[in-house]
Amino acid sequence: MIIAIGSTNPVKVTAVTTHIHHVWPEVQVVPVSVPSGVSAMPMSDAETITGAQNRARAARQALDADLGIGLEGGVHPELFGLVLQGWVAIVAADGRTGLGGCARLPLPEHITRRVQNGEELGHVMDDVMGEHNTKQKGGAVGALTNNLVVRGEAFATAVAYALAPFVSPDLYSNR
Repeated sequence: MIIAIGSTNPVKVTAVTTHIHHVWPEVQVVPVSVPSGVSAMPMSDAETITGAQNRARAARQALDADLGIGLEGGVHPELFGLVLQGWVAIVAADGRTGLGGCARLPLPEHITRRVQNGEELGHVMDDVMGEHNTKQKGGAVGALTNNLVVRGEAFATAVAYALAPFVSPDLYSNR
């Protein structure tokens, strides 16, 4: 079995392999760079889900893989402010799909203002933290929680949720 991941970001690749190898120990996981088809800073659940689904489909097709997995991070406006969120989509060659979301974390107002003014969250976090490429490390969630939760862990949970229709197919079938 071949699983294509629609990203070469090591944090996203590790998030996928964390659970995939528990389900299918012998699977071949291949990262591939594919476009999301959405903005660099998705600003809603709908846009972030679309990006994850686009990456999953493009990765699966690029390698003619059994499964394609797309991971996309973004933000979403809530009544209380902007929240950090992420989505994982899994697309199978036979048409089955899975979708899982990350937990949400409210962004501080000073970061929210910059994102709403058009800056990508990853660049804002690099600036605020005085670091480089935080999205390939602990990410915004790691910085905001002082590494109690890091980006890879958040995405790994979403991968587990997206795997549900594949690991418990009887519960997802029409009875």
